[in-house]
Amino acid sequence: LYFEPLTPEEVGNVLEHENPEGVVVQFGGQTAIKLAKHVEAMGYKIIGTSLKSIDRAEDRKEFEALLEELDIRRPKARTVFTEQQAVDASEELGYPVLVRPSYVLGGQGMEIAWSEEDIREYMRVIGRYEQEHPVLVDKYMTGLELEVDAISDGNSVLIPGIMEHIERAGVHSGDSISVYPAHTITEKQEAELIDITTKLALALDVKGIVNIQFVISGGEIYVIEVNPRSSRTVPYISKVTGVPMIKLAVRASLGETLADMGFGTGLYPKRRITAIKVPVFSFEKLPDVEVGLGPEMRSTGEVLGISEDYSEALLKGLIGSGLAMPKEAGSVLLTVSDNDKQELIHIAAVFDYLGYDIYATPGTAHVLNFNFVAANTVPKLSKDSTGIRTLVDSGKLKMIINTPTKGRRADRDGFKLRRLAVEHRIPCITSLDTAKVLLQSMKLGKTDADITPVSLSDILE
Repeated sequence: LYFEPLTPEEVGNVLEHENPEGVVVQFGGQTAIKLAKHVEAMGYKIIGTSLKSIDRAEDRKEFEALLEELDIRRPKARTVFTEQQAVDASEELGYPVLVRPSYVLGGQGMEIAWSEEDIREYMRVIGRYEQEHPVLVDKYMTGLELEVDAISDGNSVLIPGIMEHIERAGVHSGDSISVYPAHTITEKQEAELIDITTKLALALDVKGIVNIQFVISGGEIYVIEVNPRSSRTVPYISKVTGVPMIKLAVRASLGETLADMGFGTGLYPKRRITAIKVPVFSFEKLPDVEVGLGPEMRSTGEVLGISEDYSEALLKGLIGSGLAMPKEAGSVLLTVSDNDKQELIHIAAVFDYLGYDIYATPGTAHVLNFNFVAANTVPKLSKDSTGIRTLVDSGKLKMIINTPTKGRRADRDGFKLRRLAVEHRIPCITSLDTAKVLLQSMKLGKTDADITPVSLSDILE
């Protein structure tokens, strides 16, 4: 075990000292995948999925060509270098679009752009002049996001489970609440997900583990990306299915077949439980950091809620993540972007049903009152901060729901409000999908004292 920076120079020194027969890169995240090229150039063998296959998955043009060859749908995309090219590409694809630099880790620098103004501002932030690496512009597809981790020996593919995300596409997969087994997809969609996963794993000649992310939009399945490595969901899916994924992946990397290891192919039989992974954040310890969820990953850990009942599994996960679940009704502050106002109406109606006093900033309050959900109007922080601050200081405010408009701008009302919530330990929900499932758990009327533990040994029998 070495405590050294993961750079080509430092890794090269370790390899020179150890002189290994080969190097495994698929369990070190994106950082290890980026080092594969340097490791092979130094004369060491990559064990498992080859460098050529890794490049086919990681290189944008090669990956697009592979999907075209296999007749697999993916969101339309363009690569650009300049501001004007980005504007032209976005208009051709149609707003909203997802913009991101090449070669990034954890979604760093990614943003959803809703207009030409957003695109121009983004391109100026990352550099006005021509970039060395292209900027990627994808058609942003709202829909159900799903994730699959699979084991392949090069000839057959095992899928321990299919997970679906609570938050729609556009929230980084590491920050999404993830549910096993996927419970809102049809049998036909499940069969198609298995088929696409198998095709991709075999076409890429994966030997070991692979992670694939999908989105279902308009009833059609699209592939977002393929990662020729393990993902952060592997320990979670291994635990709840009983499939020793890392052990199988290592043995497959070394040339064993799934049949030799006593495993079949396709989708592993589902367990009779629901397991929900909930992200954990450290915003209280990180001053001036944006709280809102988006394409950039912000979580620092995760917890697992397991139950035979979906709502109880969710409640366990939310409690485990440190979210302060309200024990009694109080006040809730709602202030969302224009894109989310109509969707908020039903959420506000449920808060009203649960006995909460609803407060909202002028635009949000107008939409709620117009749709017969009574809301008290409070001025925005920039207009008159005393209203919201008085509400926060009263101790009656149990929750804030706020969806970001331009999350990275620290001078905007939303950013200040979200930081205010963190500093006063008030739960701040920045995704309406999260708010919906949170309300589902709140309607149970249970606290952590009312829920029953589930033994993993029982569910794996």
